[in-house]
Amino acid sequence: MITKISVEAFKSLEKLDLDLGQLNVFVGANGSGKSNLLEAIGVLSAASDGKVTDQTLMQRGVRPGVPKLYKSAFPAERQSSHIYFSASSPESHYDVSLNNPMNDPSPAWRFKTELFVRGNIKLVSRGPASRENPNTENGLAALKAVELKENDPALVFLRRLQGYVIYSPTTPVLRGVAPETQPRQPLGLSGGRLPDAVHELLMGRRANVPSQKVTREVLELIGWARSYGSAVSTDLPLSPSASSSPKVIRFVDRYMKEGRNVLSGYDASEGALYILFLAVLAVHPKAPLFSAVDNADHGLNPGLAKVLMQRFAEWILSSPHQRQILLTSHNPAVLDGLPLQDDRVRLFTVDRDNHGKTTVKRVVVDKKLLDMASQGWTLSRLWMNKLIGGMPDV
Repeated sequence: MITKISVEAFKSLEKLDLDLGQLNVFVGANGSGKSNLLEAIGVLSAASDGKVTDQTLMQRGVRPGVPKLYKSAFPAERQSSHIYFSASSPESHYDVSLNNPMNDPSPAWRFKTELFVRGNIKLVSRGPASRENPNTENGLAALKAVELKENDPALVFLRRLQGYVIYSPTTPVLRGVAPETQPRQPLGLSGGRLPDAVHELLMGRRANVPSQKVTREVLELIGWARSYGSAVSTDLPLSPSASSSPKVIRFVDRYMKEGRNVLSGYDASEGALYILFLAVLAVHPKAPLFSAVDNADHGLNPGLAKVLMQRFAEWILSSPHQRQILLTSHNPAVLDGLPLQDDRVRLFTVDRDNHGKTTVKRVVVDKKLLDMASQGWTLSRLWMNKLIGGMPDV
C-alpha cells in the first residue's frame, strides 16, 4: 500500500507530509484544503501514468485549472516555479516536480525532475541537467513500467498510484436520471453505472464470501427494503417525464402491499443509493485499489452515517484486495463510527493556519483521548467543541 504522500507548493498545500493508513478520513471546515489534498494526489497519479493534462486530470476527478491557480501563491513566500509530489510504499518510491509557465501555459505540464525507486535501485532518474533530455511532457516511470515483471513490487506500487480516482457522487446520477460525464468501471466518478455494478456484485456473491456478507449487511442498513437489485427502466413504474438510464436500481419495499411495493432508484431515498455506492467501492473486484470519496456523508442522517462508517471500515479492512480509501466529511457522526484503535484506520483534521496554509493533523487514540471517552466525550463531541481541530471559528 501507499504509506506516505508529500506535496509542496500546490494550491493551499505549501508543504505537507502525510502518513496514510488503509481507511483515511479527513474532516475540516469548508475551504480548509481537504479537496486540494485529494486533487494533489490526483496530479501525482497522472504524472506516474506519464502525462499531466486537463484530460488526464479530469479522468481522475481533478478539477481542471490553469498554472496560476494550481501553484501556491502565499505573499510571504518565494513563489516556486514548480510543484513537487511524492508517494512511498515500504518497497518503492516515486517523486516528481512539475512545471507549467503561468504566462504562457501549454496543454501538458512539463516534468522537471522524476525519480522512481525500488528499494535502493533507481529505476528512473531525471533532472533538469540530465545529458539526455527526453520529451519533458512525458513521464519516464510509465515507460519504464513496460519493462517490469508482473510481480515486481515497483510495478504493483506504480499501478496502484496510476489507478487513483476521486469520486464525487451526485444524487441525480445515482438515481439514473442524469448522465455520467466521467464513466469508468465499475462506477463513474459521479456514481454512474450503479445499477450495473450492483447487479455484478449480486451475481458474483456466490463465489465471493466478502460479497455475501456485504450484500446482506446492505439490506440491514437500508432497513425498509426486502430486497434490491437492478432492472430495465421500462419494467419499473417510472414517470415518462423522468429521463433515465437503460437500467436503474430496483427495490422491493417490505411494508407496502404486493403489486405496489416495487420502487426504482428514482423514488428511493438517496441514503439507500449511497449505501449501495460505498458497498460497490469496497468489494467489487474492478473497484480501484486506491481512491478517494469527496463528501462521504452524502445524504445521510447522523445515525445512518455512524453505522455505515462502521460497516464500511469493516468491508475495507477485510477485503483481500487491500484497498486504500481517502474520505472527506462534514458529518460529526462519521467520526463516531471509526474504529480508531485499529492503526489501519486514521482520522485527520484539516485547518488553515494564520497565513492561510493548509495544515493536517492526525487524531491519535492516546491516554488523554481514552480518558475523555470514559467521561462520555465522543469524537463527534470533541470535534464540535473544537478540541481536536478541523472546526471553523464562526
